Amino acid sequence: MPTDRYDDPTDAELVVRGLAQDCEAFGQLIDRHAAAIVNLAYRMVGNQAEAEDLAQESFLAAFQALPTFRADSKFSTWLYRIAVNKCKDWLRSKRPGQGRHDVNVDEELDLHVVEERTPETLLSQQQVAAALEQAIQRLPLLYREAFILKHVEGLSYEEMEQILGVNKDTLKMRVYKGRVQLCRELAAFNSMP
Repeated sequence: MPTDRYDDPTDAELVVRGLAQDCEAFGQLIDRHAAAIVNLAYRMVGNQAEAEDLAQESFLAAFQALPTFRADSKFSTWLYRIAVNKCKDWLRSKRPGQGRHDVNVDEELDLHVVEERTPETLLSQQQVAAALEQAIQRLPLLYREAFILKHVEGLSYEEMEQILGVNKDTLKMRVYKGRVQLCRELAAFNSMP
């Protein structure tokens, strides 16, 4: 009777098979991580077609660099790092100068949370989601990548540290500053008539 382990190989097992020129194994890695990488790229660049292209570029780069993969981190962490770098390169080439604005973290936040659930509030959820997505796109690149990896992708600071090559305390500050900026923008959106 076959075991579950045989039916569903780990990423590490697929990497070993990929290194032995098993294209089917690398295809399984792509299938396993494609949705997450496309989602990450979309949140970073804000364009579905570009996100799909960047995900393809990330997988191609991963395949070409597979012999350099050191198993000191998870394959998914390594793949995230490649995808984040591809997105950063794309953003730099398409939007020069973006990501150099700083946020004053000492400024007070004026947020009003409405807990009442009215039909009007429920109908506006889609508008709020769109406003949040646009606000994320306006974050400076360093804050955006940290915010997305932490709050959208749900990664730990240790995983983020491996992906971005930045120490944990710096990442925590970037996530915090990103949240502050998003709160400001959403507070302004919430106060609109």
